[in-house]
Amino acid sequence: MDTGSEVDKSGGRMSEDRVLALEGVHNFRDYGGYSTAGGGRLRRGVLWRSGQHHGASEADLERIGSLGLVAVFDLRSHRERASHPCRRPASFAARVVHAPDPAEHSAPHIAAARVTRQRTAESTREGLLQNYTKIAFRPELQAMMAQLITAVASGEGPTLVNCMAGKDRTGLAVAMVQFAAGVHRDDVLEDYLLTNTAGDVEARIAAGAATIRTMAGEIDEAALRVLMGVEAEYLETALLAIEAEYGSLDSYMSDALGAGPAVCAKLRDAVVA
Repeated sequence: MDTGSEVDKSGGRMSEDRVLALEGVHNFRDYGGYSTAGGGRLRRGVLWRSGQHHGASEADLERIGSLGLVAVFDLRSHRERASHPCRRPASFAARVVHAPDPAEHSAPHIAAARVTRQRTAESTREGLLQNYTKIAFRPELQAMMAQLITAVASGEGPTLVNCMAGKDRTGLAVAMVQFAAGVHRDDVLEDYLLTNTAGDVEARIAAGAATIRTMAGEIDEAALRVLMGVEAEYLETALLAIEAEYGSLDSYMSDALGAGPAVCAKLRDAVVA
């Protein structure tokens, strides 16, 4: 069966060319390029995802400014934005949409870091899995995903979605856009897993460690590396929870995100070539 997976002429995955190599912004990559159901492929250069831009260098800002972004969806809470405000290029004209503050939730990796018992790599992983059973039902994240899908479907220009590490909240949001466009589930998972290898991994982990320690206190190296990574089981857990609650991913997209067949068709018209 054709999975729609993106393969280069030598038989290897095309992944490195989608990563924007920046100095102080991590996990910045193009999540377009994947094959879609019925033929076609997501356009490149219009769908971007990343971690926070707090550490952006001047060269980073110049590169980001050249992307022609029309909208940025920052999924972080007010507290995250206040402690690590994003730097923006000079004359940055993109609309920046901030997530409303959640009633009680933190980023999945921050929540997992705040467990009161002794933290180990395994207990940290269990905490992440537990948080992934709930992530898709967070009202503030649903609202932001709905706005992101609407913006992508409008076809007005390149968009960016980010959170702190660009892997959990951003990972789910990106998955929803890709599913709306008809990307195969295997490719959605592949894109999600690129967090583990995209760019300078050690620099990304170090930057994440600084934020996590600010938000949740000290944490040992093994647990930190679990918090800063992703596994296919995490996203699969969220998708299974969606299907258990809504009956199908399509129903969730329509009922929770306002992305019914008409919106998805409009999105495909905008970003599938």
